Amino acid sequence: MSESEMLAQEVLREAERLRRSLSGNFRDEMVKSLYTEAERVARRAVRPIGERKYDLDRLLDRLVTSPWTGLPIMLLLLAVIIWITVVGANIPSELLAQLLFGIEAFAADLFTAWGAPWWLTGFLWHGVWRGLAWVISVMLPPMAIFFPLFTFLEDLGYLPRVAFNLDWLFKKAGAHGKQALSMAMGFGCNAAGVIATRVIDSPRERLVAILTNNFVPCNGRFPTLIMLATIFVAASFPPLLSSFVAAATVLAVVLIGIGFTFLMSWLLTRTLLRGEASAFTLELPPYRPPNVWRILYTSLIDRTIFVLWRAMQTAAPAGALIWILGNVYLGPMSLAQRLAAFLNPLGHLLGLDGAILLAYVIAIPANEIVVPTLLMIYMGTGMMTELPSLNMLKELLVQQHGWTLLTAINLMLFSLLHNPCATTILTIYKETGSKKWATWSVIVTLGSAFVVTFLVATLARTIFRQ
Repeated sequence: MSESEMLAQEVLREAERLRRSLSGNFRDEMVKSLYTEAERVARRAVRPIGERKYDLDRLLDRLVTSPWTGLPIMLLLLAVIIWITVVGANIPSELLAQLLFGIEAFAADLFTAWGAPWWLTGFLWHGVWRGLAWVISVMLPPMAIFFPLFTFLEDLGYLPRVAFNLDWLFKKAGAHGKQALSMAMGFGCNAAGVIATRVIDSPRERLVAILTNNFVPCNGRFPTLIMLATIFVAASFPPLLSSFVAAATVLAVVLIGIGFTFLMSWLLTRTLLRGEASAFTLELPPYRPPNVWRILYTSLIDRTIFVLWRAMQTAAPAGALIWILGNVYLGPMSLAQRLAAFLNPLGHLLGLDGAILLAYVIAIPANEIVVPTLLMIYMGTGMMTELPSLNMLKELLVQQHGWTLLTAINLMLFSLLHNPCATTILTIYKETGSKKWATWSVIVTLGSAFVVTFLVATLARTIFRQ
């Protein structure tokens, strides 16, 4: 080894020794000093001709980045977006469902008239097509509303302010502040949220963001959450307030999911993904008028159509599997009913039942089909189905199958925390290039769902002797 190489090695060793002696906030202080010096130089070198007495950007930033008003404004905007998505998606979803299920009925009658075997008609139209129709009618309208609203805030320049507000919380959790951006994207679709982690430069911190993104409920889980919130919570309030109460209940579940994001980020950075936190320098861009055409293209083409296409690829085989399980009988019970009975002891431990667990196993390709699959198992219809009114649904769940408030609460928690859908798992694998991390994404989330629901069920039964 030459003398210069030996000297370089000595310098590196000394640098490593000194690095370990630095305080944890050294990088933050260094970045702060650089910006302070740059500001001092700018003040000396730049002489403004005239200074505005009223600066709208600064006034807005005093509100949206304030420690006192920043988080409440952020939560209020999130609540408004959820409420608009919940209320606005109802009519388009219903119209789209009528169209797609009308095509199913027409095609099935046509196949029957042609003399096609019943199993072929059922498999293709009541299985594959119905699975696709359900996912499209439930998933497309909320995404077509949520993503443009989200992209509007992004184009306006508000999302960097969200990252600024949440940076100190992610820092305490050992994660990266930009994880706030990918977390926000997860509300529309967790697969899109995983892709959004590309903005994080550190591979370790990007993995943390990927593994915890599923704790934010995507719009595919909103139908289940809304149904439970409407039947078990909002039904106790006057009709004029029911939609607001349902939205508030869903928002409460969302906040629990955000809390789990911080908790699991903290655990991962101290176990599986130990390492030194990277520096995060965030420059707040100026507010700018949103570009309508860019918003429409980004939200509808890049996000909505992209995510919907991936979901359709997994929904078609799921619909086929559901039809087979509902129409192949062993004795007096279908395969679906027998599997539900087999899973019932585990479901009872979690405050649920076997039919709920089976519905979530079958619905791994797409969370949108959980409720219709659950009703198929309960009613023995042989195909995914839905009841025409909430009163009939409540009667089926509560009076015929013994659902209680504990069942509703634990189902909300399980829906929030359970494993990612197949589209998200596939996206995690493609983004990380590793089967290991795709597997860990399932272990972390499903393990959390089992532990939390078991503890809640045990505690409730101990207190109320259920």
